[in-house]
Amino acid sequence: MISSTHTVAFFGIHVLKIKIEVQLTRGLPSFTIVGLGDKAIAESKERVRAVLNTLQINLPPQRITVNLAPADVFKEGTHYDLPIAMALLAAMKIIPPHLIENYIMMGELGLDGSIRPVIGILPAAIEAKKNNLGFICPEKQGSEALWADLDNIISAPNLISLLNHLKGEILLPPPQTADSLDTPYLPDLEDIKGQETARRALEIAAAGGHNMLMIGPPGTGKSMLAARLPSLLPPLSHEEMLEVNQIHSVAGKTKDGTFITTRPFRAPHHSATMVSLVGGGSKAKPGEISLAHRGILFLDELPEFNRSVLEALRQPIETGTITVSRANAHVTYPAQFQLITAMNPCKCGYLGVSGNECARAPKCGAEYLSKISGPLLDRIDLQLEVPAINPWDLGTTQKGESSKTVAQRVKQALEFSKLRFKGTGVLQNAQIDGTLLEEYAHLTNEAKNTLQQAAEKMRLSARGYHRVIRVARTIADLALEEAISIQHVKEALSFKNPLR
Repeated sequence: MISSTHTVAFFGIHVLKIKIEVQLTRGLPSFTIVGLGDKAIAESKERVRAVLNTLQINLPPQRITVNLAPADVFKEGTHYDLPIAMALLAAMKIIPPHLIENYIMMGELGLDGSIRPVIGILPAAIEAKKNNLGFICPEKQGSEALWADLDNIISAPNLISLLNHLKGEILLPPPQTADSLDTPYLPDLEDIKGQETARRALEIAAAGGHNMLMIGPPGTGKSMLAARLPSLLPPLSHEEMLEVNQIHSVAGKTKDGTFITTRPFRAPHHSATMVSLVGGGSKAKPGEISLAHRGILFLDELPEFNRSVLEALRQPIETGTITVSRANAHVTYPAQFQLITAMNPCKCGYLGVSGNECARAPKCGAEYLSKISGPLLDRIDLQLEVPAINPWDLGTTQKGESSKTVAQRVKQALEFSKLRFKGTGVLQNAQIDGTLLEEYAHLTNEAKNTLQQAAEKMRLSARGYHRVIRVARTIADLALEEAISIQHVKEALSFKNPLR
């Protein structure tokens, strides 16, 4: 007798349908799981054995073989417990085999028979929909599975209730949508006093998706400015929401079915390791740059990060993906994030502030900035100084433009550029490259001459030269102008190399 059901194996946010086969044969009593599973899967037989004992179901005195197909794919996780137990019960004729053949199942079993939450529910539910299969998951994660727009979802609290539901003896209630979405409070730009140049840079960054570096003494509002960028960005599309939530689901960050609806804002501490930032570990989990996908990665105190950690950002900034390679895993995660960074001008923080500089100024500033490599700086489009705030600005009760007002201009600029990029796959000016940049960067003759002279004087690399054009393109879009004029180029150049 062979019975079967289905579950999934994870490769980043991509999943592969796995068939669970159970066969009972004559021979000495044994329980063997084959199919290249990890230690958690090998231990699954003991949890299944204990759960059946709790339900007063004795294993048959036969040879039990569980096969995870395809057998040449490495599999890991505790979510195999439930499908293995259900396929075994079907092989034992406790439940008709046809009742479980058309489901993808996930769940870790407790020794009392409870079905515990596992990671990756959303991508697994999406895979079930692609294959026209039903989906069975823990009760607490039914609301997460609903976001896959799947009709046949069973969310069970324990094994006995699931068995009775499938037999038609009881009816489990359908999963309910989470009461609240993940919509955190977004600070408003009107809270920032002064700093007009920095506010303008934020607007340009939001309209074009540009990376940004802010340099200034402590207490000038660099972190406050960065925290207000999400309030200027357009909302996530439905497809982007699914991407973001699949990554967080695989990382185990989704709780109680909460669905993320706003762009992620990740701000790791400068003590973050390589693995925590780019991903990896024994199970090749996504790191901060993938958790910031479609959102913002904010690195405060940039030079204090480990040099090798910062250098690891260079490739994903260009490609929008990160590949984590391990002995038993080779996983690619999306990492299309907007990098926003902040730093002091020197170690003491007060270079250029009269009366507060340390004895090693200005040499300390050059040493501090040298902790950041030229190639990384070359990938940051907007670089600006954030000076100390004038006390008269601090004392005023007049507020600046609100996030709502600036976000409206950003929206208009994005709609203006969207018509230009229709059918190209490009979403923002920061992504324009190659022939598309030549096609859509309509520089006037005066603007082109000015840019070439500045590039020679500032010794811009080819990448730096093109990034200035991208920023100028965004500035022109904010002005709703198709041609890039000399004023647009000059403003773009003002955000390049502030301390070099």
